[in-house]
Amino acid sequence: MANYKIRKPVDPHVLLLEVTKSERISPNVVRVTFGGEGLDRFTPLGFDQWFRLFLPRPGQDTLKLPTRTSGLWYAQYLATAKQKRPFVRNYTVRAYRPDGLDVDFVVHVDADGHSGPASTFAIGANPGDQAGLLDQGVGYNPRADHDWTLLVADETGLPAVAGICESLPDDATGVAIVELPSMDDRQDFRVPSGVDLRFVARERPGDVPGQLALATLRAAELPSAPVWAYLVGESALVTGGRRHLVEDRAVPKGHIDFIGYWRHGHAAM
Repeated sequence: MANYKIRKPVDPHVLLLEVTKSERISPNVVRVTFGGEGLDRFTPLGFDQWFRLFLPRPGQDTLKLPTRTSGLWYAQYLATAKQKRPFVRNYTVRAYRPDGLDVDFVVHVDADGHSGPASTFAIGANPGDQAGLLDQGVGYNPRADHDWTLLVADETGLPAVAGICESLPDDATGVAIVELPSMDDRQDFRVPSGVDLRFVARERPGDVPGQLALATLRAAELPSAPVWAYLVGESALVTGGRRHLVEDRAVPKGHIDFIGYWRHGHAAM
């Protein structure tokens, strides 16, 4: 579930990229760096720039990528035989340099050692492995006057929070609440001095992701001045957070954007 209006990408193309590096940067995050000639056509926008990531299916030697860059890419994708379609997932730019684009994958492995397509790709990524990318623009797009910024996310939204904080002006003020599986998954990034970054970590492996961030938001002492709130991550977190802000803190609905990246207990197709 979502309520937001993106800033559109600049001259997007379906890009063929290749892995140049992969490393586990914390217990639950693998960072994959992509490069290749295709990266020359990528236009960095900062903030929480996101994209469609096309990943090969097992046994695929080459990626069959769509050629359309508008909404028609999906119709083209569906017209491809399922066994030949790449997997498609949404990800956020963690960092961009002319020679590399970093993507952070939260890796999930169940008790039987199984993981989804994106986690499997990240864990096994080797230099030269291919992936496709279609830029989708920026999600963080304040459209109302505000004095401070509120960011709330789980681990899947950490790249968005990091990108936004790194792009905000030096005099920005606000609060950012980020829930993680472990405090060892914390990351260092540039945060304006007026933004209070609060990491919280789940105590037990069975805790439902997002509920601690939601509880932290409900208990937080927050400024009373007009706010722009941006909530990303697990669906119940972002919808519950929006409901709390509207009903308990009287924040106008027009001052809140929220994006449910995933739903607990529901595997992505």
